[in-house]
Amino acid sequence: MTQIILDNHLHLQLHGRNVEAIKDFERAGGTHIVLSHMEYCDVSVIKEKNFKRSYEITLKLAELVRKNTNVKVFATLGPYPVVLLKLVETMTLEEAKNIMFEGMDLAGKYIEEGKAIAIGEIGRPHFSVSEDIWTVSNDILRYGMEVAKERGCAVVLHTESATKRTFKELAEMADSVGLSREKVVKHYSPPIVDVNDNYGLFPSILSGKRSIQEAISQGARFLMETDYLDDPKRPGAVMGIKTVPKRTKAFLKNGIFNEEDVIKIHKENPEKVYGIEMEI
Repeated sequence: MTQIILDNHLHLQLHGRNVEAIKDFERAGGTHIVLSHMEYCDVSVIKEKNFKRSYEITLKLAELVRKNTNVKVFATLGPYPVVLLKLVETMTLEEAKNIMFEGMDLAGKYIEEGKAIAIGEIGRPHFSVSEDIWTVSNDILRYGMEVAKERGCAVVLHTESATKRTFKELAEMADSVGLSREKVVKHYSPPIVDVNDNYGLFPSILSGKRSIQEAISQGARFLMETDYLDDPKRPGAVMGIKTVPKRTKAFLKNGIFNEEDVIKIHKENPEKVYGIEMEI
């Protein structure tokens, strides 16, 4: 029986390796990916003042993977938070906010059509910004959670480096719009797995050896990711495409994972969070 192995968060680009990278993932034992939308140099949201063509690139990349590999691919769509800073270079903050809101609404429509499984990655800048940008970023993030609640889907969050305090704040934000905390995926999460520490949000942990060892010591309620960027200028960034299957197999072989851990991390957890079926 083939083992299900999911990379929960990676990116592909039209000018990158895209399908060839996923073939490497497949050869290493990977079976499923969650392809996250990103800001593409191929299209300018700033000029077009909408996210439609940008989202279509993510969906096109997903279809290329389906046609050329046996890897099952799920897409997430949403306005990348740092786009706000670029929009305000050419328009008012209110106009930029409205475009980001419209991007959330459009992502919700694609989810209704079954073309995506979650809104993401959305959130707020991971670096210091002005107070007004921070406030509006949180407004946009909260609106994304509202759209997710309406569509019955998850949100995938990009934020500053998360602490217990960050998890608490985000959990309370989800509560304020009626979105289940378990539907809030913290991308690039530190290994904070205990629900008393992450306030019920779902951590998606960068798959470094030490991070995953620390995570599994607390339990198997997490997802594994590479945040692979498919950037020809930075091959292997953030982590190599083969990392999740190789790490999973090595940890299973060495007794750090058991079979039940692998099933929970790579099948049961994503099925619960995203409402999908993880089948070969």
